[in-house]
Amino acid sequence: MWQRFAAELPEFFGYYNLIFLAKAALTTIALSAIGALTGSVVGFAAAVVRMTRAPLLAPLRWLTVLLIEIFRRIPFLVTLMLVFFVFQLSGFDLSMFTVALVAVFLIASSYLAEIIRAGFDSVHRNQWDAAAAMNFSLPATIRYVVLPQAWRVILPPAFGFFILFIKNTALASQIGVIELTYAGKVLNNKGFSAALVFGTLLIIYFLISYPLALSGARLEKRLAASRTR
Repeated sequence: MWQRFAAELPEFFGYYNLIFLAKAALTTIALSAIGALTGSVVGFAAAVVRMTRAPLLAPLRWLTVLLIEIFRRIPFLVTLMLVFFVFQLSGFDLSMFTVALVAVFLIASSYLAEIIRAGFDSVHRNQWDAAAAMNFSLPATIRYVVLPQAWRVILPPAFGFFILFIKNTALASQIGVIELTYAGKVLNNKGFSAALVFGTLLIIYFLISYPLALSGARLEKRLAASRTR
């Protein structure tokens, strides 16, 4: 096996293969980053909608809860295929990257909405009541009272979700998105050893996700002291 590794290494790490892997890695990073950013924004908005009490917004609250519960309980691959076939049936001519991005956005929004909602719920009800007694609107209450306390609870699990999210984007290869896992299949089909190909992918995924893991661990360590007496 080691002799085969030694024989394949110069060709495997050739210029064109490295460019191919680099582009695939950028696609993985783009899917993860765009999904996480847009999912954070929409997830935050969804969490705020769930905190409203106005009767006129009740249908919007119910729809938000329904969508969150649905997409949190459907596997990512099923969501990906569902989005793919919906676009196919609707006649929209979109790239596979865009289709995968929509699926990634739906999953990220649902999970991050629940994480943010849990952070809001961690703030004692007395804080909400005090803000209401001071005639704070809901946006002002969240901005000045709730969010400064809730972000300590929100960020650690959010980082954990981001790391998991990077790995889940590998499923986009099932519809032909040329990300890292798809690139690995292509190189393996060219005759390179599976151990060499997917061992290399393991290292690349590690290099992408480990900085996030370190940042999350450091942040959680800093916040732990502020949450204890």
